[in-house]
Amino acid sequence: MKPYINKNISSLRPSATLAINEKSQALMDSGKEVIRLGFGQSPFPVPTVVTKALQANAHQKDYLPVKGLLKLRETVATYHQRKFGLNCTAEDVLIGPGSKELLFITQLIYKGALLLPQPSWVSYAPQAELTSKQHYWLPTTSRNDYMLDAQTLDKHCEKWGIQQGILILNYPSNPTGSTFKKKALKEISAVARKHRILILSDEIYGDVHHNGKHESIAKYYPEGTIVSSGLSKWCGAGGWRLGTFVFPKALRWLVNQMAVVASETFTTTSAPIQYAAVRAYQGGKSIDTYLAGSRQVLGIIAQEVYRLLKKYKIPTPKPKGGFYLMPDFSNHKVSLNSRGIQTSVQLCDQLLADTGVALLPLEAFGYSPEVLGARLSYVDFDGAKALKIIKKNPDATAKELAPKVIKGIRSIGDWLK
Repeated sequence: MKPYINKNISSLRPSATLAINEKSQALMDSGKEVIRLGFGQSPFPVPTVVTKALQANAHQKDYLPVKGLLKLRETVATYHQRKFGLNCTAEDVLIGPGSKELLFITQLIYKGALLLPQPSWVSYAPQAELTSKQHYWLPTTSRNDYMLDAQTLDKHCEKWGIQQGILILNYPSNPTGSTFKKKALKEISAVARKHRILILSDEIYGDVHHNGKHESIAKYYPEGTIVSSGLSKWCGAGGWRLGTFVFPKALRWLVNQMAVVASETFTTTSAPIQYAAVRAYQGGKSIDTYLAGSRQVLGIIAQEVYRLLKKYKIPTPKPKGGFYLMPDFSNHKVSLNSRGIQTSVQLCDQLLADTGVALLPLEAFGYSPEVLGARLSYVDFDGAKALKIIKKNPDATAKELAPKVIKGIRSIGDWLK
């Protein structure tokens, strides 16, 4: 039968992050050594207290409420009260099978255009296309570590006549590793309030801010901010697929409408995972120790990778959180062009073929093809082993913690020569 596909779907390709993961795995299965700096999965094990909670609740088999287990929603609300001083209750929390699904349903329901800082995570814009939502790219510059500033937001809202819409902010940022200062959060909040923009604040990397100093924009724009998070990054549980949304009280109608859509799509999130997530969000000494070790390990590796890239004349914003860097290869444009490399896709394909180092092309993050840049995810290391090393020796080097990552960065430098 002839393919008969909706126009807004036919042009989409598989998620770039998942595609590079599968491509890397296929090369490894064929016997080739691959250094996986393309896929952004936490290298750390799920905390022991949380895995024990999952084991203890493996028998939970009943369908849970569409909005999520009440005990979990209460615990998530308490967590956000404790961390950021948010005035929220269980009624303001929605649980989903990963924050990606909740992001999609928000775009499906909420009227107005989507505003995306450039660069942005690979799935925001494709989801807009899936929901036939108009989306605009907001430019950023290296002077500001590629983070959106309030003046740019205000200017473009005036230019495009935006008086309602969704602005997605992701920080610490995927792909740059940068984050916002308090002053910038206050200024962006004022502009969003002026233009009646809903901010969807994707703070999934908040708990892996390298200095533990993440601050939510919801503190400054509580009436218009949804805080998105989940277990995948800070708790090392990407495959568990559990996401959380915390809404302002004025958007209870949106919570209810999203629950209606959820009831007709994913129904509810896995019961054992939700029960285990209660323990994760309760925190405590063991969770705090786990997070402190994770932040320290990531910070050490990030600074060494940053130093090496700078040495190879590959500028990138100085990393502040998460586990990403955004290397800019434009200083090597003449040399790369002479080798037939004209686009970020060609850059990453050739690098993988020649060295076995996998990066993600910047084209996937909202840039035009000819921008010679990539996203680098410095997570190809044994997280459990690294946590043990850093516990014994707080002065451990990046090479001790993540030898494969450092080898990969040196391979990039040699390849450019």
